[in-house]
Amino acid sequence: MNNRTQQLQAFERLLDIMDDLREKCPWDQKQTLQSLKHLTIEEVYELNDAISANDSNEIKKELGDILLHIVFYSKIGSETNLFDIADVCNGICDKLIARHPHIYGDVVAEDEKAVLENWEKLKLKEGNKSVLSGVPNSLPAIVKAYRIQDKVKGVGFDWDNKDDVWAKVEEELNEFKVEVAQNNIEKQEQEFGDVLFALINYARFCNINPEEALNKTNKKFINRFTKMEELIKNDQKVLGDLPLKELDVYWNKVKKSE
Repeated sequence: MNNRTQQLQAFERLLDIMDDLREKCPWDQKQTLQSLKHLTIEEVYELNDAISANDSNEIKKELGDILLHIVFYSKIGSETNLFDIADVCNGICDKLIARHPHIYGDVVAEDEKAVLENWEKLKLKEGNKSVLSGVPNSLPAIVKAYRIQDKVKGVGFDWDNKDDVWAKVEEELNEFKVEVAQNNIEKQEQEFGDVLFALINYARFCNINPEEALNKTNKKFINRFTKMEELIKNDQKVLGDLPLKELDVYWNKVKKSE
């Protein structure tokens, strides 16, 4: 592992390269905060994929890409005297010190729950109008629901146990069934959203990340469906011509092979 001096030298090297690219590269010169935004989102998803695959080399590469974006945004900010990389670093340092009075002050926090509760209370004192103001609007819906529930947990707004949460899931399912029976499309959508929200809450109580769980199910389905397509092709049949009953036979063959 590199020592602190080597780490700082590596970071300074990146800053120097960013200066060169912004000055000499036509593509880099053209970029703005807005033009980089969607690329940054892609990089974060690529990091997520690398972490899910537990691929340390890919994690290292994707972290580098994200670090590049942070330096890039800071460089653009410095050109109009809005902020620079020092402002970014000092800003997060100041926030971390302020949010950890149990480390840098005289507040006592004996466990993770106490730390989270203090964190949310401090954010409100800093001027946040709501505990939920820190949840980005553009988050994917499942991730957003999970973060909402986690945020309100930090101020004590939570269920006592997962049995109560499951009872809420069943309650929402029954309400959804009522609207399905009445064929009220708008109400069905509302109640289905409530079902998903309650299931995500239950997943949280089971220490399951619902986004990761659904990603794994998606991957499993894609893998099985692709293998089913191969079996059908090997039998010189056409997928779209087969009845569901025969497709189920192929599907079960794939499942048994696993």
